[in-house]
Amino acid sequence: METKVIEVRRAALWGRSFIFIMAANALLFMVFEMMLPTLPLFVSHLGGGASEIGMVTGVFMFSAILIRPFTAKLAARIDKKYLLLIGIAICAAMTGLYYLASGTAMILVLRVIHGFGFGIATTYFATLATENIPVERRGEGMGYFGVGETVAVSVGPLIGMSVLTQYDFHGLFFGGMFILLLALLMAVFVSRKPHTGTVEDQPEVPFKLIEKRVLFPSLLIMLIGVAAGSIMSFIALYAAEKGFDKIAWFFFIVALASFAVRLVSGKMFDRFGPGSVLVPSAVFMGVGIWLLTQSGSEAWFLVSAAVYGLGFGAVFPAIQTWCINLVDEHEHENAMASFFNFFDLGIGGGAMILGLVASAFSYEVVYDVAIAIMILYLLLYIGYARRKRNG
Repeated sequence: METKVIEVRRAALWGRSFIFIMAANALLFMVFEMMLPTLPLFVSHLGGGASEIGMVTGVFMFSAILIRPFTAKLAARIDKKYLLLIGIAICAAMTGLYYLASGTAMILVLRVIHGFGFGIATTYFATLATENIPVERRGEGMGYFGVGETVAVSVGPLIGMSVLTQYDFHGLFFGGMFILLLALLMAVFVSRKPHTGTVEDQPEVPFKLIEKRVLFPSLLIMLIGVAAGSIMSFIALYAAEKGFDKIAWFFFIVALASFAVRLVSGKMFDRFGPGSVLVPSAVFMGVGIWLLTQSGSEAWFLVSAAVYGLGFGAVFPAIQTWCINLVDEHEHENAMASFFNFFDLGIGGGAMILGLVASAFSYEVVYDVAIAIMILYLLLYIGYARRKRNG
């Protein structure tokens, strides 16, 4: 009797489109991070004060949040790839046009348009990446997809300041525009999987300010945003207060740890579900921030970066993938709009609140609050998991 041997192969992940979309997304975030420490200096160069700098930062996030709820309706009428290209092109154009700004008012107008482009691009990057990842490897794939963002957070500000020092503002803005044009070229080579049926067969996508099915994971990512915002906004000032000067190494180690953990966290998510990643990653983040408050030397300061990076590197793509899995494919834009908006609200709103805490108390109290936020996150998720388990 003849025996048939059936070979089971894992679905391919590293296709051309996935590599291009991952790299292009990394470049988008690279330029975003390059602008964070340098654009306020340009506003100051043009005569703007602290309030104008705050407006320039805030209006960008507000416009990105404002446009994202419309992305699902847009995708029902225009191909997602073309919308992605439009979003990147807007970001590239606005980055170059900053140099032509003669005052704060013009910068504010450019920032509003830039925010629209950034909101569009980040949403479609995530949903097109999902299309190019096998469903059974979605957690793993989204973990790899986000590596570029993590690296950009770490090295983008350093690159921005280095370019500004060597080539002034014209080199910064035109260099950023060139990087985004390279991202645009990469996105051109991203292919979409074919859809079956006619346009009339596609389900109607309603406008949703918030996708209710991803409300709980979005609330969790907002809490992560608050805790992460404490690191992004205040770590340099805290380190200076403690007499530490290895800020660049801190962010490098965060990026390295985030990359390393994603080699395993995505596979854990796919095999064991969200809880296998969401709980331990929050513990690592909380312990990392606690170690930061206890750091009496730069060695422990860098150890805290490694522990924190292991947590943050795992939790962000895990919640992102969880949101995607909770909705149908034609509703991915709504899910990602809610996910990114809540995360941005956590970072922006958290930075404002924690800034008041720092003014009234100290940076150590800021990180005590961040630890409390992580404990709240754990309590909320554990309560949610128990309710789901008990039916």
